[in-house]
Amino acid sequence: MYTKKIYFSGDLNRIQETFRVLKGVLKVSAGNISAQNVISYVNHEPRNLENISGVEVEFNPKKIDVSTLLDTLFDKINPYEENNLGVYYSLGEDAPQVELHMNFVANKGKCPAVTSAALTLNDPTSKPNRKCYVNFGRLKEFKTL
Repeated sequence: MYTKKIYFSGDLNRIQETFRVLKGVLKVSAGNISAQNVISYVNHEPRNLENISGVEVEFNPKKIDVSTLLDTLFDKINPYEENNLGVYYSLGEDAPQVELHMNFVANKGKCPAVTSAALTLNDPTSKPNRKCYVNFGRLKEFKTL
């Protein structure tokens, strides 16, 4: 059976509890994550991270997809409050989907902006501007505990 993996950092117990019960998730393992070209919405300079605590989620992509896993993560853990939250992918094919989802989460709740053509870009009923603390990038290495 073909499986895929995605990696999350943050509150390990909450992340493990969240993903162990999802249909399509085969295995959840705690370990240490090293990642490269990590982007943060607080500090926009790409950087490398070494040995941060995280979780490897192995899943069947025919039963659950990356987007659903990310939706589930952000449903359980608030990306505007959790400082060490991160999403890391190992396959290049997951990069566009993770980046798109992360940009959506980071820009959710931004104050409305108006262009020179008088078009409102964001929802005027949105919440005030918040800082998104989620990091994301390409996995370099995962070591199981």
